[in-house]
Amino acid sequence: MKSSRIAGTTVALVLALPALALAHAVVFPKTSAPGAYERYLLRVPNERNVPTTRVEIRFPDDVKVVSFSDVAGWTLTIERDTAQRIIGAVWTGTLEPERFVEFPFIAVNPKASAELHWPAYQTYANGERVEWTGPEEAKTPASTTTIAAPASGGAGRGLTIAALAIAVVSLGLAVRPRTPPRLARS
Repeated sequence: MKSSRIAGTTVALVLALPALALAHAVVFPKTSAPGAYERYLLRVPNERNVPTTRVEIRFPDDVKVVSFSDVAGWTLTIERDTAQRIIGAVWTGTLEPERFVEFPFIAVNPKASAELHWPAYQTYANGERVEWTGPEEAKTPASTTTIAAPASGGAGRGLTIAALAIAVVSLGLAVRPRTPPRLARS
């Protein structure tokens, strides 16, 4: 009896772990290039038994947000500083339990490598507010995006060098002088 209860609890935990791991407000992509105009996506799941009614995000200082996409059923309020720079966004609407919503926006990445942190806040119909602002190992971590130049070298570089070598050899064969074939003497 006791072992079947332990087995049942273990199975329930194993099945619940993937859901818990995904139950975060996450900004995608997780990596991007310096200076790129990137299409970001804030994905928010509702893991409570009451609807989510408000989602907020604060944008990193070194990111320039330039536009948003409309999301059906949600109203967007853009927050700006005194210089009119976009510093945050608030979406209000209704996200039922066991559903998720995605909020797309376009931003210009910093020109240098960086680790971007995206603090987000999720408010439920019962007034509960979850702050997705902690470090990576926290229960409610802020999403992060790594800004880094693509790795140089590797297979891509090797293929480029091989293609260049083949092109040089082909060009050499194409422009070499041709000698007429020799006729056999009898």
